[in-house]
Amino acid sequence: MSVKHSLLALLTHGPQYGYQLRADFEETTGGTWPLNIGQVYTTLERLTRDGLVEDRGDDGEGHRIYALTDAGRTEVAAWFRTPLAPTTPPRNELAIKLAIAVTTEGVDVREVIQSQRRATLKSLQEYTRAKRAVPADSGGADLAGLLVLESLIFSAEAEARWLDHCEAAVVRASRSRSRQAQARAEQRAAGPDAVRDVVADALATARGGAASSDPSSSDASGSSSAARTDGGAR
Repeated sequence: MSVKHSLLALLTHGPQYGYQLRADFEETTGGTWPLNIGQVYTTLERLTRDGLVEDRGDDGEGHRIYALTDAGRTEVAAWFRTPLAPTTPPRNELAIKLAIAVTTEGVDVREVIQSQRRATLKSLQEYTRAKRAVPADSGGADLAGLLVLESLIFSAEAEARWLDHCEAAVVRASRSRSRQAQARAEQRAAGPDAVRDVVADALATARGGAASSDPSSSDASGSSSAARTDGGAR
């Protein structure tokens, strides 16, 4: 989330002080992303230094007022025009957590997944209830908050589906390991002699199949039979 560009965009509504900007931001986003007031003022100071915002001083009530400069308006317009294209994939803590869980001995990966799914579904229910509270013909701040809520709903639904996929993959891997372990155990129980017998039988079967499919062998056998028949006739 770009706090910098969000504050610049909110200042297009007119000059404001820090607490007004924070309240405006939280109303616009439906209160889903609380903003720290310290972060607001730190960002405003940086924007002032960069020439995107001007400090208009005290308003007489102890509030320091900030306004957008022409350079700031240009920056906001460019932000709205430019698609978001992160140069590196976002670091997903949940994906990292599961990746480490499946390679760490003693961790019940299915329980990790199920615990996260419960939390995700709980959040999904909360977002859905909040969405129902927004008027159907909403506009302005209500519409802005609705769009944010729908984004959170879609993200939660996608995460729940991904967790289902992860659990299915873990179950398949577990079953595969169990089958391999069972096969190794049966081999050890059979002992080396039994293994040699199995190999010998397989080789004998292979040789027999090769002989029966060899046409020269069949021709030679037929010639010998014919010769014996002619000799008997004489």
